[in-house]
Amino acid sequence: MKLQIKKFIGDRSFYKGVLAIALPLMIQNAVTNFVNLLDNIMVGALNTESMSGVSIVNQFIFIFNITVFGAIAGAGIYTSQFHGRGDTEGVRGAFRLKIIFNLIIGALGVLVFSLFGDSLISTFLHEGAEGNLELTRSLGNEYLSYAIVGLVPFALAQAYSSTLRETGETVIPMISSIVSVVTNCLLNALLIFGLLGFPALGVVGAAIATTTSRFAELAVLAVWTHTHSDKYPFIKGALRSPRVSLPLFKGVIVKSLPMVANELFWSLAVTMRNQCYSTRGLDVVAATTIAATIINLLTVAYMAVGISVGIVVGRELGAGEVERAKDTNRKMLALAFMIGVVIGVVQAICAPIFPLVYNTTESVRSMATSLMFIAALFTPFNAVAMASYFTLRAGGRVFTAALFDSVYAWGAIMSVLLALTHLTDVGIIVLFTVAALVEALKCPLGVIVLSKVKWARQLVIKQ
Repeated sequence: MKLQIKKFIGDRSFYKGVLAIALPLMIQNAVTNFVNLLDNIMVGALNTESMSGVSIVNQFIFIFNITVFGAIAGAGIYTSQFHGRGDTEGVRGAFRLKIIFNLIIGALGVLVFSLFGDSLISTFLHEGAEGNLELTRSLGNEYLSYAIVGLVPFALAQAYSSTLRETGETVIPMISSIVSVVTNCLLNALLIFGLLGFPALGVVGAAIATTTSRFAELAVLAVWTHTHSDKYPFIKGALRSPRVSLPLFKGVIVKSLPMVANELFWSLAVTMRNQCYSTRGLDVVAATTIAATIINLLTVAYMAVGISVGIVVGRELGAGEVERAKDTNRKMLALAFMIGVVIGVVQAICAPIFPLVYNTTESVRSMATSLMFIAALFTPFNAVAMASYFTLRAGGRVFTAALFDSVYAWGAIMSVLLALTHLTDVGIIVLFTVAALVEALKCPLGVIVLSKVKWARQLVIKQ
């Protein structure tokens, strides 16, 4: 029994190595989510319609952001393994592809939101619901018109940030996120409320602050990387030419297309889930926004462990240490579960306190508290599921990862939720609980998939 348990527990050097990667990621993700928290609190101080309008727009920007992550994920699989093999030219080629992909996605995002933004916002506004729907729609459109300017710099920043992380540099991406947060905080205070003589722009001020913070983040990452080319040799000549080797291009495309599709459909499922919740009224939109803000902020720890799985396991696979990668992964899954338990407890403690900072009704606060309690129960299981997903990605099992992620989201979670939403009149608490329960079932499914699928593969074998 002790021997079985020991297989899931690492020594001090193991946890020290994992934390060296995961801790900066936790800080970076916490800082990034703190921006959203501040936006929601500051905009929420205006009125419920402002908070709901901004929240609805951010649902669609979330889809864009996740699609960006999917676009760079395929190249990222190769980056980690190239770095583990010591192949600088391979890393450089993967970085070039990230820049190209993200420029294209950024341009498409601006085009889509410019043409269809109003129609997208309207899908969350239902006749007969409480609240001023027209004001909510108008405020959402105002916010979106300025927010889309930050899409391209955000996409380019992710190409730099992800490549630095995959090559072992986690501090600079963390610092860039801190700069982004500080910029956003200061401008939020000045432009939302009109402090120190600045105009009080409300939701427009929030959009300008967020967009400016995106440019600040990109500036830190790009300037630092290009001025430290000795430390990051992949950047030398990386932007002089779009050329990459044909085998790498084919390999990344094969891995990237399923990942882009997966992230796109997964994020659409998340947005559609929130759209289902919104059928229960504008108060529900506000309550889910409040709950999601703190849930996202507190889940950064196990998210960082999941990302670390891809980096650490990917390096070991690139170096040909397949058995070591399997052992590392087993211990990191256990670590993800333990961190998930801690996060769940903290989330439950925060549940009755956090909603009090919002300028909204008592019914919205009470609803948000209940949703946070429910989410806290399932956090440990979601942590293991996320780590399992990144494991499949690290080994290049992108189709299996897509089945586990987006296909499950639509085939299991959304099919149940859509049926409950449109065939019954159950309230938000039941809808939210059922969706959370079905999602948590990915935890045992992930463990089974990893035990049955040969995921540990070296993709960049030297010729």
